[in-house]
Amino acid sequence: MRTIRLFLLLSIYTVSDLVAQTPATHEYHLLIGTYSSDEKPNGIHVYRFNTQSGEFNMVQPVTELSNASYLAISKDRKNVYAVSEGSGGGSVNAYAFDPLSGALTFMNSVPAQGPCYVSVDDHKAAVFTGNYGGGNVISIHLNADGSFAEHHVQTVQHEGSSVVKERQEKPHVHSVVLSLDDRYLLVPDLGTDKVYQYRVDTTQQQMLTPLDAPFMAVKPGGGPRHLTFHPNGKHAYLVLELVGSVMAFDYRNGTLIAKQTISMSAPEFKGRVSGADIHVSPDGKFLYASNRGDADEIAIFSIDKKGRLTFVNRQFVLGKTPRNFVIDPTGNFLLVANQNTNEVIIFKRDQKTGLLIPTGKKIEAIKPVCLKFAAVGG
Repeated sequence: MRTIRLFLLLSIYTVSDLVAQTPATHEYHLLIGTYSSDEKPNGIHVYRFNTQSGEFNMVQPVTELSNASYLAISKDRKNVYAVSEGSGGGSVNAYAFDPLSGALTFMNSVPAQGPCYVSVDDHKAAVFTGNYGGGNVISIHLNADGSFAEHHVQTVQHEGSSVVKERQEKPHVHSVVLSLDDRYLLVPDLGTDKVYQYRVDTTQQQMLTPLDAPFMAVKPGGGPRHLTFHPNGKHAYLVLELVGSVMAFDYRNGTLIAKQTISMSAPEFKGRVSGADIHVSPDGKFLYASNRGDADEIAIFSIDKKGRLTFVNRQFVLGKTPRNFVIDPTGNFLLVANQNTNEVIIFKRDQKTGLLIPTGKKIEAIKPVCLKFAAVGG
């Protein structure tokens, strides 16, 4: 009998230990990309975030990287890719990532030309980087460990300009967004007022080829910036930086078909507009877009069954310059990176109405400009 009791006691402790070591599914790593600062070393910050409570804590020292302004996490959560902005220069950097501890280990990098965005395909075969400064896209094959195959790089150069001379004097690629099936790459170019449409074949040395309809043009002076897909893959949405509007599209086989343009600002608003980031809620019912101009707010739209938008509300971000934001994978919280007030503001999201409720919680970080989530665990 004593042996049985001892066995049961040991079993209880073993199970308890396993539970303690195995994070619940509501635990995520939050990675924060930042611009450089003279105040302290800056780069990539790694927090653990609880998507039930909104509580957070820092779990790794800052991984130093100059102007780490955009991040991408591989689907298997074993690699992180980060651009390092530079005026005409810079690089895209590959890191190994430990999804349990959140530790980042530098692997290698590839030179870029003023990079501002990076994407990785689901099979971890290739990384794509948009170069704002160079007005081009680079595609890079990956090794099995997620590092760059440095000699397998393709550069696709854009040409042209548009009507806003101080911002559109030449091409300025602002994002590189893979379709949900990884077969196509859509590339908003602020400088040329076009979204370029490429076919992707990662088995080829030259991975990108233009479609027969190589681009979708927006109204001159719009300034395409960020683009996102609806979870059903049938619709896409584009934020126009220079006019502060959102465009809705039907999407088929790499091609965008425009069907609606809607302003992010109130009709009476007279200040400076600057559309920045855009995301659809995980359930596909709401769209959010940030205006980092004088309004400093998130515009909220509902999405109907045909993908069209209806204005719901606008939420002040409680700070300055909401360059980037993220909705957690459960849809419970929306976090806003306020670049010029050095904070990430945490809002609770009402999943029925789409409205944002301030929680009073915030993460202090110097010049935060990119937020990404990755589930905790092996």
